[in-house]
Amino acid sequence: MQTDFLVIGSGIAGLTYALKVAQYLPDKKVTIITKAAADETNTKYAQGGIAVVNDLGNDSFEKHIEDTLISGDGLCNRKIVELVIKEGPERVKEIIEWGARFDKDADGDFKLGMEGGHSEFRILHHKDVTGMEIERALLDTIEKSPNINMIKHCFVVDIITQHHLGYLVTKATTDVNCFGVYVLNAKINRIEKIIAGTTLLATGGNGQVYRTTTNPSIATGDGVAMVYRAKGRIENMEFIQFHPTALYEAGKRGQGFLITEAIRGDGGILRNIHGEAFMERYDVRKDLAPRDIVARAIDNEMKISGTEHVYLDCRHLNIEKFKEHFPNIYEKCLSVGIDVEKNMIPVAPAAHYSCGGIKTNEWGRTSILNLYACGECASTGLHGANRLASNSLLEALVFAHRCYVASVAPFDNDDAGLQHPDGLLFGFKSNDINTPPPGNMNGVSAIPDWNAEGTSEPKEMILITQSLKELQQVMSDYVGIVRNNVRLQRALKRLDILFEETEDLYQTTTVSPQLLELRNMITVGYLIIKAASFRKESRGLHFNTDYPYKLSLIENIVL
Repeated sequence: MQTDFLVIGSGIAGLTYALKVAQYLPDKKVTIITKAAADETNTKYAQGGIAVVNDLGNDSFEKHIEDTLISGDGLCNRKIVELVIKEGPERVKEIIEWGARFDKDADGDFKLGMEGGHSEFRILHHKDVTGMEIERALLDTIEKSPNINMIKHCFVVDIITQHHLGYLVTKATTDVNCFGVYVLNAKINRIEKIIAGTTLLATGGNGQVYRTTTNPSIATGDGVAMVYRAKGRIENMEFIQFHPTALYEAGKRGQGFLITEAIRGDGGILRNIHGEAFMERYDVRKDLAPRDIVARAIDNEMKISGTEHVYLDCRHLNIEKFKEHFPNIYEKCLSVGIDVEKNMIPVAPAAHYSCGGIKTNEWGRTSILNLYACGECASTGLHGANRLASNSLLEALVFAHRCYVASVAPFDNDDAGLQHPDGLLFGFKSNDINTPPPGNMNGVSAIPDWNAEGTSEPKEMILITQSLKELQQVMSDYVGIVRNNVRLQRALKRLDILFEETEDLYQTTTVSPQLLELRNMITVGYLIIKAASFRKESRGLHFNTDYPYKLSLIENIVL
């Protein structure tokens, strides 16, 4: 298959980019690949909302910028923070025009929520299923776009570069070029190639590397792993955000149910097993401190008491308002025997968000030519060492737009700048964006088909499933909220063994989605451990008891 623009991932970042490109270049073919159903994305499970400055009377860009910088603990790129927050309102306005609905009060004004680390009420939300509402609106609009082709249940195996043409590609190679991807077509169980002029990775997060996560099963770090194998640049993988409050269900592995931070914004109180409100002992902001601080506080309280959870107390809140704002959380709690009006909610931290990822510039360009990345798989410089709550959907919208601007620039013939139906876009000229022309698709025949010669069907799936359990156990026990050098060394040794065993399977058996995901997760786990080992300090989401203090000399860890 050949396509002009290839989008890998169908969350808020990938869909926004695809829509904008398709609308601006109606004669070009845009192809979206997703490995599951179209709406099975991290976006779908985003509860809290989208942080954006709406009410300039009380709020301001400066306040939102400062909140983001404080949360990022000295590692945010200030230029990126400023452009995301200042461009954010226009991007949110666009998704509202596409049909996304946010909660309003009786006067028709948006209801604004508060979350940890924010100094003002600025979170737009749709009850407690904001991400699901955004995903719905985007997919509805995608269906009306005739030049967008959506391919479901198709797993991307690897990025195609000069390496596949027989050339030596290393980290020192400056002109690595993406020509498309190899994909496993699940319907016919065959690996095929898709050649593309421009490719966007919007593959989401990697929470499944850990035993318990708020992420869906598809969040296996595929984009990060593929770029690393293709010799692209990855950075800041040590900063894995654990959401402080996932619903605790004894013995449960995999995806946990998220209890949104907005509940604490509405007055919910964290209490330990003895019923004590403990956050005042850790931070003056109490329950609304940034997530890294709250997660470590809960982790410490659990270790002191020897329990596997703490409690979120909502019994004092107005129950009718709770049901209106958090209907799904209310129903989920009831389904497991918890009446939030009478019972406290047992909660524990769970892997939630990767602040690092594929290194990009301010236009979403990666270190590989004609390859862009945005959304959670990308490291743009916005989040630094710790993401501010509800900044992720905002970042996805802003950088999807910027990737779009940069990737259509070669098609713009107006020296005055990129012209769009709504007028001059930012006033940037094509050459200001420094974007290479789309990849040459004329030499399609030179790119070899996938070679599965010498492989056979795997005889035992247990070889994959058991390795996955071992990986998740190692990462959770040794590379979790609190780390030290001995744990990191042990984790690296365990992953070396898992890597060798999995690579042997990969080389000798026909591939399956399960094997490909395991291979990607082992790579991501390795990157998290290596980055954590290089950072000889404690900063943001990375806390090493051997280096408990923050240093000013260590910047981004690039692998």
